[in-house]
Amino acid sequence: MKRAVQPTGTRSAAPCAEEVADPSLAHRARRVLAENWTGGSTVPSRSLYPHQWSWDSAFVAIGLRHVSPERAQRELETLLDAQWGDGRVPHIVFNPRVPPAAYFPGPDFWRSSRAGRGAGAPADVQTSGIVQPPVHALAAWLVHRADPAASRRRGFLRRVHPRLVAWHRYLLGQRDLAGAGLVAVVHPWETGMDNSPCWDRPLARVAPAPAGSFRRADLAHGAADDRPTDLDYGRYVALARAYRDHGYTDRGTAHAFAVEDPGVNALLAASEHALARIAHTLGADADTHRDSARHVTESLVRRLWQADAGQFLCRDIRADALLPERSAAGLLPVVAPGLPDDVVTALLRTARGSRFGFGPDRLVPGYDRLGAAFDRHRYWRGPAWFNVNWLLERGFRQYGRNADADVLRRALPAAASATGFAEYIDPDTGQARGSGDFSWTAALTLDLLSDPQGGIR
Repeated sequence: MKRAVQPTGTRSAAPCAEEVADPSLAHRARRVLAENWTGGSTVPSRSLYPHQWSWDSAFVAIGLRHVSPERAQRELETLLDAQWGDGRVPHIVFNPRVPPAAYFPGPDFWRSSRAGRGAGAPADVQTSGIVQPPVHALAAWLVHRADPAASRRRGFLRRVHPRLVAWHRYLLGQRDLAGAGLVAVVHPWETGMDNSPCWDRPLARVAPAPAGSFRRADLAHGAADDRPTDLDYGRYVALARAYRDHGYTDRGTAHAFAVEDPGVNALLAASEHALARIAHTLGADADTHRDSARHVTESLVRRLWQADAGQFLCRDIRADALLPERSAAGLLPVVAPGLPDDVVTALLRTARGSRFGFGPDRLVPGYDRLGAAFDRHRYWRGPAWFNVNWLLERGFRQYGRNADADVLRRALPAAASATGFAEYIDPDTGQARGSGDFSWTAALTLDLLSDPQGGIR
């Protein structure tokens, strides 16, 4: 259900303690997380997304650490319980109690336990076969830091550490399809930014699945103008089917879609740094993860940085060319430590400029405002997303750009409050779009309200 919203107001001063601590908003955020809790994990929304999603659970755990560190740990543990033998963490873990028709593509489409047997898919739980951005080690570290004593009592880090190592090993090994030190995605859904215009060019060579061969469940819960077109959805289905029918194999498969995405790789670099902290805490090898993070960051700059654009761009591996479209994913490397100073300065200039132009009453949109494909309402083609802006806030603060971080730190809770924790919003008017009572919006709002110092530690 959509909620009408008035545009947020403007404030120029840094947030004071009274502004940051909003008990009413925090209470409402906790209520959303409680209502979306299934007993072992949190659904993104009860209607449109009735299962467990991978990077959603990582963001949810970051907020839940302020409510119940143990529940936050369980959020991540439940997800990692569905990890495949090859190390991949699937992007959906299906709840067997949800009717099959409630979501498409569901477990009958992915056939994970059968089609993914060669890749070590679990036999006792049904999942998708693709992945999502690796935010999980960062989330695990922040969850541990919320209550280190309780974390140690439950052996939380000791249990998730080998799983996170295997997850990163899968990405850095099986998914470095160009052999250039970066992870490649083989489906737009793996980027988390499912419907970005960045994918239009590589998707154009994909023949869509016939319209009558699948039934979209999303249109029963969201406005058609907000959702991907039937043509794009047909291409998504075709790519997923081909990957499934090849046993979810990565190397040796002629992927019709193979892209190096700056957001995915930036989050991997940030999570490798977090994994180094986890390893150090456990007395394990941390240097390997620090070295890996540095190599990913260096590869990001070498392969995807475009100085003339003032941001990172996606690389189409099949064409071996940068894609000219600009999305907010090209700003996300600011979460990765170790960027050159001139790159950080240029990213901030681009974020403030006419293409993205955030301010006291405007969040960073998911796509370039000046781009021909910009659409303020359609899924990932222009709306502003709370998780993207939360990551930018943390990244800006990491590099000492506190004034810019403070703008987002004020704007995010205000937008969440005004929209009833909307999935995403119109970047110009602040109007709610997508689902209401969205879990990561509530969780990240709670994190901003509960952690006034900010920063990725």
